Amino acid sequence: MARGALRGYLRPQEPRSDLYELASDYPQRGGRALRASLCISSARAFGASAAEALNSAVSLELLHNAFLVHDDVEDGSEERRGAPTLHVLHGVPIAVNVGDALAVLSLRPLLQNRAILGPRLTLRILEEASRMAGETVEGQALELAWRRDNALHLGEADYLRMILKKTCWYTTIFPCRVGALIGSRDTVDLDRYVRFAFFLGAAFQIQDDLLNLIGDHERYGKELSGDIWEGKRTLMIVRLLHLASPEERIELGRILGLDRGTRTLSDVEWVRERMDGYDCIDHARQVAHGLAGAAMHEFEVAYQEVPPSRDKDFLESLPTWVLERV
Repeated sequence: MARGALRGYLRPQEPRSDLYELASDYPQRGGRALRASLCISSARAFGASAAEALNSAVSLELLHNAFLVHDDVEDGSEERRGAPTLHVLHGVPIAVNVGDALAVLSLRPLLQNRAILGPRLTLRILEEASRMAGETVEGQALELAWRRDNALHLGEADYLRMILKKTCWYTTIFPCRVGALIGSRDTVDLDRYVRFAFFLGAAFQIQDDLLNLIGDHERYGKELSGDIWEGKRTLMIVRLLHLASPEERIELGRILGLDRGTRTLSDVEWVRERMDGYDCIDHARQVAHGLAGAAMHEFEVAYQEVPPSRDKDFLESLPTWVLERV
C-alpha cells in the first residue's frame, strides 16, 4: 500500500533524466519499508485506518531515501541495496540535488494530511516531523564530527546518544509517536512510547552494524566492512578503542584518521582482526540482545492499554525480528 502511494509521488515528470527518474532509483531498489510499516501499524493499533496514516508513512519513506542519498555522499559509500550508490553513478552534485528533491517531496504528503485528518492534527504531525528531522541531522553531525576530528575517546554512552538522534528518531520513535498521534487523535501522551522505540531502534542499528561485518553480501546489499573503510565509530570500534593496547590504539588512531581513499585493505583487515581478538562483535551482539529485551519490557508498559490486534502483535514482534534479520 505504502509502496504504491510512494510511486505516485515519484511519477515521471520534467526534468526526468536529471532529477525525477534518479529520485525514484533508491525506492525502486526495494528495502524493508520498516518505518512506513511501523507508522501504519502503530496508527491502526490505536484505532485508525491505514488510509489515515498513509500520507505520514509515505512522507517518512521519501525522507528516508533523501537521508540515504546524502549519507552515501557524506560517507563515501560505494554500494546501496545491491547496486552502486547514486553519486558513484551520476556524480556528487547530481546526487546531492536528488537528495534535496526527495526531502522537498516528503513535505507534500504531510500537507495533504489536511484533507483526511484536518488542520489541527496535520499541524501536530508537522511539529513531530520538524523535531524528528532536527534530531536526525544533529545525530549525523555528531558522527561526522567524530570522523573529522578522529575522535578516539568515546564510550558506549556516546555511541548510544548518537544513534538515539541519528537513527532512532526517524526509524522508530517518530513512526511510533505519529502513529499513536493519528490513531488516538492526539489524546495519549506520546512520550510514553519513546523508551520502547529507542531500545528497538538502538538494537536495529547495532544489528545493522554487525551485518556490515558478518552479513551475507547478497542479502545485506551494501559493501561488507564498509563501516571500517569509512571510519565510522560503530559500537565495535568504540569497544576496540577501550580494550586495545597502547600500541594498538596508536595504530587504530592512525587508520581511523585516514581518508577513505588512503585506507588500504591491510588497514581494514588489521582492524577486523583486532575486533575478533577482543570479542568486539560478540560484545555488540550481547548489547543488541539486551536492548531488544528492554524494548520487549517497555512494550508491555507502554502498550498495556492498547486492545489486542494483529497490529499490536506486529509491534510486539519487532524486537525479535530485529535480532533475527540477516
